[in-house]
Amino acid sequence: MIRLYGISQSRALRCLWALEEIGVPYEHVKTNFTTDAKQPEYLKINPNGRIPALVDGELTLFESMAINLYLSRRYGAGTLQPKSQDDDARAVQWSFWVMTEIEPPLMQIFVHTVMAPPDQRKPEIAKAGHEAIVKPLKVLDGALAGREFLLRAGFSIADLNVASVLGLLAVARFDFSPYPNVMRWFDASLARPAFARARSK
Repeated sequence: MIRLYGISQSRALRCLWALEEIGVPYEHVKTNFTTDAKQPEYLKINPNGRIPALVDGELTLFESMAINLYLSRRYGAGTLQPKSQDDDARAVQWSFWVMTEIEPPLMQIFVHTVMAPPDQRKPEIAKAGHEAIVKPLKVLDGALAGREFLLRAGFSIADLNVASVLGLLAVARFDFSPYPNVMRWFDASLARPAFARARSK
C-alpha cells in the first residue's frame, strides 16, 4: 500500500489532495516537520529531513510536486492524469511554473504578513512580494480566460498543483479581485470534496 508521510498543515496537503482525488488506497503516516522528520528512521526515507515523502512498494520519493506527478501518471487515469502527451507536458509546465514564478514572491508575502512573529515582519519584503507576484498572476489569469481549468479536458493535476501553492495567498488574505479568472478557478478548485477530505487529515 502507498504510504504518505506528512501532515496536512504543510506541503503534504497537495499530496493528500491528489490521493483523495484519485481514490487509491493509502496509509497516511502523520509526520511533523519540526520533530518527526528529524528522527533517524524518517531520515532513511527522506535524508533532507523534510515532508512529504512517499513510499510505494520499492519506490521512495520526496518533493511534493514530484510525488504528485508520479501519483497522477501511475494511478490517475480517469481522474487527474491528462489523456494526451501534450497535456501531460503542459501539466509538468504548470507545476514547474508555479514553483518558480509564484512561490518565491508568495513566500515573501506569507512570511511577512502571517508566518513570522509580528515584531519580525518586514513590510518592505511583503510589499516586494506583492509587486513581484503581479506579473505571474496576470499570466495565470490570461491562461484561464474563457476556460474552466488549465487544460481544456477538465480538472487535472495541473490545476491541483497550481491551486495548492496559491493556497497560502488565501491564508494571507490576498486580494484576488484584480484577477477574476484566477479567483473563479481558485474558488472552484478549493470547493472540491477531495480537498476538504485532504484538509481534514
